[in-house]
Amino acid sequence: MSDVSTMPSPPARDDLTGLFHAVPGSPPVEWCIADGLVDYEAALAFMEDRVAAIHAGIAPEMVWLIEHPPLYTAGTSADAADLTEPDRFPVFETGRGGQYTYHGPGQRVAYVMLDLKRRRQDVRAFVAALEAWVIGTLDRFNVKGERREDRVGVWVRRPERAGPAPGIAAEDKIAAIGIRLRKWVSFHGISINVEPDLSHYGGIVPCGVTEHGVTSLVDLGLPVSMADLDVALKAEFETVFGPVN
Repeated sequence: MSDVSTMPSPPARDDLTGLFHAVPGSPPVEWCIADGLVDYEAALAFMEDRVAAIHAGIAPEMVWLIEHPPLYTAGTSADAADLTEPDRFPVFETGRGGQYTYHGPGQRVAYVMLDLKRRRQDVRAFVAALEAWVIGTLDRFNVKGERREDRVGVWVRRPERAGPAPGIAAEDKIAAIGIRLRKWVSFHGISINVEPDLSHYGGIVPCGVTEHGVTSLVDLGLPVSMADLDVALKAEFETVFGPVN
């Protein structure tokens, strides 16, 4: 298991292209988009089974794109004080790294089940590659996503707003990353806000960060659909991680 909140700043995206391609002869990654809203506990059970099958060599690697009904999840570094409205939505303890986050309609969750033994057994570099995937995807919509040394996830600057304090620029989180590894097979993954109800974040301190907010592609003024994002995610995934089917 890896807690990505403790990891140092990763290398630049340009240094990651091809870094996590599988070894020659590996089958393409299965790319699956779920219909409707997926129950969180059902999703966890599916991932557990698929990770075991990947490790056993009886199923290909997989990226599963889903949306959940409104809920909060607690990562391994979650502080109970950051759950400010515990009765607002269901809360699930999970083994991924990170703190509290929100999932709900209008947010694309990508569960990433990859065998790092076929790629590179380096957790920090894997997280960096996931960030590169998100940043490259956002770039396709002319959104500049950025990393932060002291905060996990992907952030966008909001120059039209005053910052939280003098000398601190305003910025919002647009994507979250939280992973877990079992026998070098990953699960959990990333989430990108397309058009969720941003007020739903009000029941938590997202990822323990109080001085910055959250945003979405639509909140930034971009008429991006979930289908639009999925096309960009797939193309950029192939750049960073290799072919899918």
